[in-house]
Order: sequence, then C-alpha cells, then structure tokens
Amino acid sequence: MMSATSLPTEATEIQDLCREWLAKFSKALVCNDASAIADLFQDRSHWRDVLAFTWHLTTVNGAQELAPSLCAAQIATRATGFALDAERTPPRRVTRAGEECLEAIFQFETALGRGEGVFRLVPGPKCPIGWTFHTVLQQLKGFEEQIGWNRPKGESYARDFGGPNWLDQRDTASAYIERDPAVIVVGAGQAGLNIAARLGLLTIDTLVVDRNERIGDNWRKRYHSLTLHNEVHVNHMSYLPFPETWPTYVPKDKLANWFEFYADAMELNVWTDTEFAGGTYDDAEARWTVTLRRGDGSERIMRPRHVVMAVGVSGIKNMPNLPGLDQFVGTVLHSTDYTDGIPWEGKRALIVGTGNSGHDVTQDLDSHGAHATLIQRRPTTIVSVEPSGQLVYGLYKEGPPTQDCDLIVTSVPFPLLKRTYQLIVKESRKHDHELLEKLAAAGFKMDDGVEDTGFQMKYLERGGGYYLNVGCSELIIEGEVGLLQWDEIDKFTPDGAQLKDGRTVAVDLIVLATGYKGQQDLLRLLFGDAIAERAGRVWGFSDDGELANMWKRTGQPGLWFIAGSLAQCRIYSKYLALQIKACEEGLIPLLRDAENQASLTTE
Repeated sequence: MMSATSLPTEATEIQDLCREWLAKFSKALVCNDASAIADLFQDRSHWRDVLAFTWHLTTVNGAQELAPSLCAAQIATRATGFALDAERTPPRRVTRAGEECLEAIFQFETALGRGEGVFRLVPGPKCPIGWTFHTVLQQLKGFEEQIGWNRPKGESYARDFGGPNWLDQRDTASAYIERDPAVIVVGAGQAGLNIAARLGLLTIDTLVVDRNERIGDNWRKRYHSLTLHNEVHVNHMSYLPFPETWPTYVPKDKLANWFEFYADAMELNVWTDTEFAGGTYDDAEARWTVTLRRGDGSERIMRPRHVVMAVGVSGIKNMPNLPGLDQFVGTVLHSTDYTDGIPWEGKRALIVGTGNSGHDVTQDLDSHGAHATLIQRRPTTIVSVEPSGQLVYGLYKEGPPTQDCDLIVTSVPFPLLKRTYQLIVKESRKHDHELLEKLAAAGFKMDDGVEDTGFQMKYLERGGGYYLNVGCSELIIEGEVGLLQWDEIDKFTPDGAQLKDGRTVAVDLIVLATGYKGQQDLLRLLFGDAIAERAGRVWGFSDDGELANMWKRTGQPGLWFIAGSLAQCRIYSKYLALQIKACEEGLIPLLRDAENQASLTTE
C-alpha cells in the first residue's frame, strides 16, 4: 500500500508496481470497461496515440475523456498482450515536467501490428496512479521492415551469375526508365533521406528529387563556419548512427558528406539537379501528375500515388518589402544565400533579423574583418549553447539507448511539454543571468517565448525567433558588432540606411535573415490554391497539441509533410512511412478519417 506522498526507490518494487498497474489496465481494456480504466488515471492525465489505436497522431486529456476514447478505439484495434518490455530500459523513478514519477516502457499487439509505449505513474490516494499513457505503432504484421533477420537475401544477384549484378540493379532502379515510383519525396535533406530510407525498407518504390547538384548541398552550401547547435548524440539518422569518433558539434560539410554516404549505403534512389515543378491530383485515380525538370533541360512527367514534401519547416525565402530597400545599390542577400565573409573584409554590412541565422552571419562577417551591424525587429530568445541550449536534450544523456529516448520523447503530451519547457527556461535563466543582463544593458531586446516556454517552443510554433549563443552575444556586449532597433530606421537608401535621428549608416551589404514563408505559400506555387487550402496549415500547433499536418494524413489525399530537426526526422519518419505503407496495402484510406478523428475528444 502506497501513501499519496511517496514513490518507491527500489528497482524491484518499481517493476512490480508497474507490472501490476499495466495488468489492471490490460484487463480493463480487454473488458472494454471505461469506468475501470478511468479509475486507473488521475484527473489531469493524458493519452497520446501515434497510429496504434487511432491511425492518427493525437492526444486526449483527462481520465474521463481518455477512458471512453480508448474503449471506442479498442473495438477495431483489439489490443492485447500488454507487458513490460524486458529488452528495453527497465521501469525507473524519474522527474518529468517537474514531477517525480515511475516511468515504464511496455509492448503490446493489435489486430494489424505490434506496438510499444510508455506510461508514467504518480502518487495516488492509495497506490500509484496513471499520469500519462502513450501508445505507438511500431510494425505492421506481414509488412515488417527488411532489417536484421528479415533483411533482403540478395539472391537475384548473388546466385544468378549470368544476370545483372547489384550495381546493374541499382542503376536500373534509380533510372526509372520504364516505371514511375509510388512515392516522390521532394528534398534530399535529413527529412527526405530519413523517410526514403524508411519507405525503402518497407518495399515501397521511392524517388527523392533535389534541385541541388549534390546530396547534402542544402548544408554544404550554407555559410562557411556553420556547425550544428545541438550535440551529436541527438542527431543520428535512421538505421545508421554517426560514428563514436565524431565531434560533439557536427560541422556542416561533415554532415553534408554523411548525407551523401547515407543515400548510397541505404540504396536510396535520388535525382539531384532536379526541380520539382508542381503537379495536379486526380481524385478518381488517386494519383498525382507531376513535372520534374532535370538539369540537362529535359522534363519527366511522373504519376506517383504519394508526394512527400521534405523541404524544411518553411517554404519560400521571406524577402520582406522594406521601405527603400529597392533603392539600395549595394548587395542584398537572403541569409540562405550568404556563404562566406572573406569577400566582405573591411566592408560594412547590415544584417536584418536576430535569430540564429542573423547572429551567425554577423559573427562570420566580423571574424573576416567586416564591420557588421545587427538590426533587431522584435524581441529574441537568447540562450547559451552550453549548458542552456542542451537542457532540452537532457534525456539523451540519462543513459537509455537512442531508441528508448526517442520513444520517451514522443510520449510527452503537449501540456507536459509546455511545462517542461517552462522549467527549462527557469534553469537556463540561472545559467545565463550575467549574459542576459549585459545584453539588456547593450540595448538588445529579449523575451522567453510565449508563456515563458523558451526557444524550443518558438521553433515548434514558428520555426525561429531565438539564438543559441556561440559568441555573437559577447560581440554585441563588447560593441564589436553594432546593434540597431528597427524603430530607429526611417528607410533604406542607395547607400544604406537612414535613421530617424537624421544619421545615415552607409553599407556595402545587406543580409536579410528574415526567415521563410509558410509551407502553404509553397503549396500554392506548386499545386495551386485549391490543393493548398485542402491540405491545410502546416507546422505550428493544432487545438489538440499536435503539430498541424505534420507526419500524418492531411486534407489532401496523397500529400504528406515531414520536417524538423534531425531527431524529429529520425523519429517521425517511421510513423509517416507506416501510414504510407498502410495506405498502399489498403489498410487505411488515403483521406484522413475526419469522423474517427472527431470522436477523440480533446481538451
């Protein structure tokens, strides 16, 4: 018998309690007893399902809501065999979102597949009680990934000595001379390569197209000094983790080269120097007609059943119509097109925007002897890259293997995620107190994000508005680089910028670190207004606390989105691939089932 104020610390007792709770849950679910399920959870509990019960990514909040929702979904799901997973990190006592809890990984089966999940228990009136419950589909029965003991045997080229060898078959597969792929993935960055690898191992014919000349150029062609701002152990790709010899912060060119290696090692079909020029959708045939423009001037019309947009969180470069900018006679670049500060040695530059790109471009210009000035348009969230910037990835340093960390990360529902980020902001402000005070004294305007949720929530909501400091903040504090507030500027002139106090700032270069337009703008350009509206908003949070139209069926059949950090692409590419496979095998319809989605009540 447990008190309401304590949890066990001994591993054996923790495991016994978790096993007992899971057995009670399993019995109640099999009996479809919503009342018994509700009794196992506290009022402020949460169930997040990723495909296993609902074929959606969705969260249900509150015991009185999740219990009937689970029972309703169980009729078709027929989940059984709930058990603690002996092959995974054992149940343990942890702190999540500021609360002590017991956390356990479990496994189960459904009518269609095999699942796993995470539940957390907190002190209850008499014994530990459910706080969060997470279910996720990991395999489709009969359609398992071709890995491990299920790997391809290679008999077609290993035993047929007179036939085509492996290289011949790879050349034929990637040429698409007499066939079209089932899936076209637009973009060969971390998003496109991860989803292509997942689909390939589910035997779905997939072609990746990218307008760059080489795989990895989306990183390789960025500014000279760029490195990742989060640590290497968070950023592994699916199936092929980075070598243990790699540095903590991965340089852009090293990552770009790895992408090239990865595509070859995973046998991905990639057409580089190829522009995806858009297309139309035939509802009757459930197929796209798309145009691909090759670098040699030729065009290829293809008719895939699915198009996966893997071009990043945003779409088209945002080039704002700033007053007088069209009169400037110097060079204007978007931050994406900035590569190196060497040509600007001894010259003057204005950088519009104070997110990561704006700061990094400014620091790069300064390091090459340019006179750089940042223009701040709105308050920015500032955290030091270490330790504050890594606090959000603390789980990956706790000890569990990457696959367990990934599962635990997906198990955190939005209300807990929000609270976690708020606690991290409080901690980071302690670490960065002196830095932030000095920045404020230098006139730099800062915030902690919406409801003090910090930089990570800003990324998830809008894709920017923050800076992980790797030295540019100190340059601002020391006056090494200049700082102007947007409301100090009257207009741009042929020579630079005219300030409201009458001064003129003469410059040779203006860099617009102004981010990107949303995905819907890109959809309108490629597919037209009707499809863009049908697909709906992309990125940012929906009412249920899930990212809008990411990694799941959208309002437009056959149109999918994958984007985000390397970790997000590694994790969610699996679930996107499972949905496409289920569509291909006729297990779920291409069009999102709005009726079932509406039946899952959320708060």
